[in-house]
Amino acid sequence: MSKSINSRMTPARVLVLGFTAVILVGGLLLTLPLATRDGLGLSLLDALFTSTSAVCVTGLVVVDTLTTFTLFGQLTLLMLIQVGGLGFMTFATFFAILLGRKITLRERLLLQEALNQNSLAGIVRLAKHVVLYAFAIEALGALILALNWVKPLGWGRAIYYGIFHSVSAFNNAGFDLFGHFSSLTGFVGDWVTNLTIMGLITTGGFGFAVLAEILATRGRTLPHWRSLSLHTRMVIGTSAGLVLAGTLLIYVLEFGNPKTLGGLNSGSQVLAALFQAVTPRTAGFNTLNLADFHLATVMVILILMFIGASPGSTGGGIKTTTFLTLVLALRSILKGENQVKVRERALPQDTIAKAAAIAALGGLFVFLLTFLLSLSEKTDLLTALFETTSAFGTVGLTLGLTPQLSALGRVAIMFGMFVGRVGPLTLGFALTQKWKASGIKYPEEKILVG
Repeated sequence: MSKSINSRMTPARVLVLGFTAVILVGGLLLTLPLATRDGLGLSLLDALFTSTSAVCVTGLVVVDTLTTFTLFGQLTLLMLIQVGGLGFMTFATFFAILLGRKITLRERLLLQEALNQNSLAGIVRLAKHVVLYAFAIEALGALILALNWVKPLGWGRAIYYGIFHSVSAFNNAGFDLFGHFSSLTGFVGDWVTNLTIMGLITTGGFGFAVLAEILATRGRTLPHWRSLSLHTRMVIGTSAGLVLAGTLLIYVLEFGNPKTLGGLNSGSQVLAALFQAVTPRTAGFNTLNLADFHLATVMVILILMFIGASPGSTGGGIKTTTFLTLVLALRSILKGENQVKVRERALPQDTIAKAAAIAALGGLFVFLLTFLLSLSEKTDLLTALFETTSAFGTVGLTLGLTPQLSALGRVAIMFGMFVGRVGPLTLGFALTQKWKASGIKYPEEKILVG
C-alpha cells in the first residue's frame, strides 16, 4: 500500500503539496493574536490570502503590512517570502548539506523539478549556490538601502527596513513597510533606492542557473562572456529588450500626463519610466500610482506581467524564454523554415511544444480567472484582467481592487497566485502525470489548421 502511494508522489505533486503546506502553516501563524497590532489575529481567509501572496512572492495584499502586523507578523511574512522565493526544497537541501546528510536520488529529482533544470548534473551544487548567492545579494542590497535610509528613518528602522525590502525585492515579492498601500511612491526621484530595488528585482528574476553562470564568469574578458550558454544569453537578451521597450513605451505614453511623468523633472521621468518597466517583471513595487496611468500604458504593463521573469527564478509569468521561443517559432513559420533557429542553434521540438503549452495554459487560466472575477466583483473588465494577470504573474501590482475583493474573489486570486508560482504545467503534471510515461507510439495523421 505504501509503495502504491509513493509511486503516485511524482516530483510535481510533491512540489504542489509542499507549497500548499507552507502556505497553510504561514496562514495559521498569521491568525495568532501575536501577529497583528490589534491582538486579534487575521481572519482565516485574510491570513491564507496573505500567506499565499508571500509564499508565491506576489505582493497582493488585502491588509496594510505596516499598520496591521506586529514585528512577529512581519518577520513571519519575511520568512514566507524567503522560503517561497528560493523554494522549500532548496532550503531543505541546503540544511541537509550543512548537517552532512547525503542527498538521495529522489531528492535530486525534486530539486531538478523545483529549480526547473534539464539535468541532474550539478543540481545539489546549484541548490547550495542558490542560497549562498541569494543571502549575499540580499545582504548587499540591505546594506545599500539602510545607508540610504538612515537620515529619514534612523539606524534601527533603516537596518530593519533595508533587510525587509531587500529580501522582498530579490524574491520579487513586492511587500513593503511604508504603509497605506503606498509602496515606493515616496521614493520616485530617489536614484539610490530605485536602482538598488531594480538591481535586486533583476538579479532575482534572471533565474538561479543563469545567476550562477554569470557569477562564475566574473573577472573574465568579453570573449568568455560570449561563451555563455544559449539559455543564459536568451534570458539576458530578452530581459534587456523587454525592459528597454517597456521604458520607452511608458515614457512616451505618460510623458504628457500631469498625474504621472508629467509632474516630474526630466531625470525623475526617465527613472520612473524605467522602474515601472522593471517592476511588472513580477516584482510588484511601484513609484507611481497605477490608477493614474493611461489605458495604453496599463496594456503595456499587462503584457510585461504576463511574460514575467525567467525560468528557475523567484518570479512568475510564462517566462522570458517561453516568450522568445514563441516569437522565434512564429518567425520560422513565416519564413517557411523547418527549424526554429537562434544564434546558429536549433531549438528542439519538445521545447517549442512546451513553450506553446505554457503560453496556452497561462492565457486560458487568466481568461477563466478574469471571467470568474467579473462575476464575483463589481468592476470593469480591464481592472479584473489586470488583477488576474498580476496574480498569475506573481507580480503584485493592482489598480486598487485587491483590498475590496469579496470572499470568492480572494479565493480566486489566491488560486491564481498559487498556479503562477508553481507553474501551470507543474500543476497539470501533478494532477495527471505518473512516474513513467507510456512508451506507445501511434501513427501520425495530418489535419488542417489555421
